Amino acid sequence: MRHITDNGLKLIKDFEGFSSKIYKDSAGFPTVGHGHLILPHEKHLFQNGINMLQAEALLKADLQVAERAVSRLIKIPLSDNQFDSLVSFTFNLGSATLQRSTLRAKVNRAEHDSVPTEFMRWVYAGGKIIPGLIRRRRAEASLYSCYY
Repeated sequence: MRHITDNGLKLIKDFEGFSSKIYKDSAGFPTVGHGHLILPHEKHLFQNGINMLQAEALLKADLQVAERAVSRLIKIPLSDNQFDSLVSFTFNLGSATLQRSTLRAKVNRAEHDSVPTEFMRWVYAGGKIIPGLIRRRRAEASLYSCYY
C-alpha cells in the first residue's frame, strides 16, 4: 500500500494542529491529537488526554483509511505531491466525499489544470465558509499542482 510522504504528513499536522485534550472541531465533532475523530466507544480512552507520540500513532493509523481510499478511487498514476494532497483532502473530509466529488472525476480524467479549482469548492463546515479550510484547500491545491 502506498503511504503519504513526510511532506504530506507535515501538511496535515500543520493544519490539524495538536491537542492533548478532547476538543470540538469546526464541524462540532469531538477530536483529539492531530484531528482524530473520537468515536463513541473511544471516548473513555482519551479522558486523560494523550501525548505527541500517541497523537502521531493515531494520525498514521487514521491516514491508512485515506491512503487506501485514494489508492482505490484514483485510477491514474499520481506523483507523491498529488497523492499527498488527495490524502490530506480525504483525511479531512472522508472517503465518501472524495468518491462522489467532481475533484475525483477530474483527477481520473487527468484534467490536472482544473483540479485546484475543485479543491476550493470544499471550504464549508456547518454551512459556513471556514477561513482555515480556505487556507488548507489552497495548500492542498498548490501541492497537487507541483507534479514532481
